[in-house]
Amino acid sequence: MKGVVLAGGTGSRLFPLTKITNKHLLPIYDKPMIYYPIQTLVDAGIRDILIVTGGRNAGDFLRLLGNGKGFGLAHLNYTYQEGEGGIADALSLAEHFADNHKLCVILGDNLIEGSIHSAAEEFRRQPQGARILLKEVPDAQRFGVAEIAGDRIVGIEEKPRQPKSDYAVTGIYMYDDTVFDKIRKLVPSGRGELEITDVNNAYIAEGSMSFSFLDGWWTDAGTFESLLRAGNLVAAKHRRAEVGRP
Repeated sequence: MKGVVLAGGTGSRLFPLTKITNKHLLPIYDKPMIYYPIQTLVDAGIRDILIVTGGRNAGDFLRLLGNGKGFGLAHLNYTYQEGEGGIADALSLAEHFADNHKLCVILGDNLIEGSIHSAAEEFRRQPQGARILLKEVPDAQRFGVAEIAGDRIVGIEEKPRQPKSDYAVTGIYMYDDTVFDKIRKLVPSGRGELEITDVNNAYIAEGSMSFSFLDGWWTDAGTFESLLRAGNLVAAKHRRAEVGRP
């Protein structure tokens, strides 16, 4: 399985911090934001990774990350997204890189406390389809929300006023090679983007979507509030590690 980190976008919600740099290069406690999703993939046993970025500061990723040696990688791949086409549009740029392999896709501003290794292993054994990571949250209306019936997902609704569950769809998605055919069939949403929720619902419609629950905390870092929260969560994790508490 290969890995894709989606690190494009304008970061408009973090302006003026993003006036001179890409959002994913901002610091989260003691590391740049982009380090965390890359490490999540590496910890899941994924060694072939593509960074999808864009904007005026795309070259800074190469200066920062190089060939991935700092993560124990032999090589890092890069590609460039022109404009703002949405998450699914950014993912479409990974088709050549995927080369018919399964993919683990993670949004560049997603941070987790634990590991996705077990979920990745389950997906490696899964013959086809997709797998998404869910997290129970108190404010599900802020996210894409999964409606669950028994052991399957029957639908995902984006930012519902009345969520049908408390399970948010995190920004970690695992797909087989049919994902690119599904993206090609998408119609832009009302905001003019190709939505990843539509991709996930396409897998659900064909009955090939599975899911895992994410252990530990999870947060994005795309707003001032969540950027601060992410830094505090990582700092607390470091403090616990230093004193040897679980």
